[in-house]
Amino acid sequence: MMTFVGKRILHLIPVLLGISILVFFLLHLIPGDPAMTLLGQEATPEEINRLREVLGLNEPLYIQLLVFLKNLALGDLGTSIFQDVSVLSLILTHLPATLELATLALLIALLIAIPLGIVSAVKQFSWVDYVSMFFAQLGVSMPVFWLGVLLIIGFSVNLNIFPSFGRGEPLVESILMTIQSGNLFYIIDSLKHLILPALTLGVMSAAIITRMVRSSMLEILNEDYVRTAEAKGVRSFWIIMKHAFRNALIPVITIVGLQFGNLMGGAIVTETVFGWPGIGRLIITAISQRDFPVVQGCVLAIALLFAFINLIVDILYAVINPKIKSN
Repeated sequence: MMTFVGKRILHLIPVLLGISILVFFLLHLIPGDPAMTLLGQEATPEEINRLREVLGLNEPLYIQLLVFLKNLALGDLGTSIFQDVSVLSLILTHLPATLELATLALLIALLIAIPLGIVSAVKQFSWVDYVSMFFAQLGVSMPVFWLGVLLIIGFSVNLNIFPSFGRGEPLVESILMTIQSGNLFYIIDSLKHLILPALTLGVMSAAIITRMVRSSMLEILNEDYVRTAEAKGVRSFWIIMKHAFRNALIPVITIVGLQFGNLMGGAIVTETVFGWPGIGRLIITAISQRDFPVVQGCVLAIALLFAFINLIVDILYAVINPKIKSN
């Protein structure tokens, strides 16, 4: 297993290098001048050139790339032009909020999608199957920001159950505070702020995962070993969970891993709608200010997380199916 994991980690090195170079060029090819944005329209050409020299923007693009890669290897993502703090500290401040949101959204998606996909496959062409497929089609077709606005109107404006904006205490901290004080207020307040944005993201992912669980289960349920287990009188529950669902997990894990990465990206829109102080909102603010180092660092952080999620998916493959380790 360690050899398999080591190979997968080595495969990550060129991927991460490619991601870093791609992010650098994509952001530097965007029209506009950060120096002019920072100084304003009334700045003189001399002031703009002086600031460009300070920021290193007067250097040829390949020199800027080499400096960027050198600093990246040292763990230095640069300094925010507008906030005058290190980009790494900004990312570490905002990333936990995004991870908290994406994790709860994925949990909601799995709690909805796995039972719904299994029942839909077992009861193929029944009313349960039609309802679940209608839900899946609706969830795939529905824009995230539109669902978020609907939830705010319904549960915040009309019913006044959940707050429509902002974040409470971080969930882990609220759990610790609840344990220490014995007061449920902290965790309830944290969940109240978290539930609407997490549900907005989770419904979209649940729709996609439901379809994958259903199609994988239908394929497995038609295999000979499943029919043999039925002929031997094995209970339906064990046939479904032990024989069918376990062997249907490989494609499901693939889509779950991809969805977690998509949740990190989709959180950009959701965080803007709900005023969630995560890395997505940080990116939107940095783009509006043309704060190149912050945008570059945030996009790179999300891309690196996506790459590590794929690594975890590969490891889970090997755990579920040991034959994969030999490949």
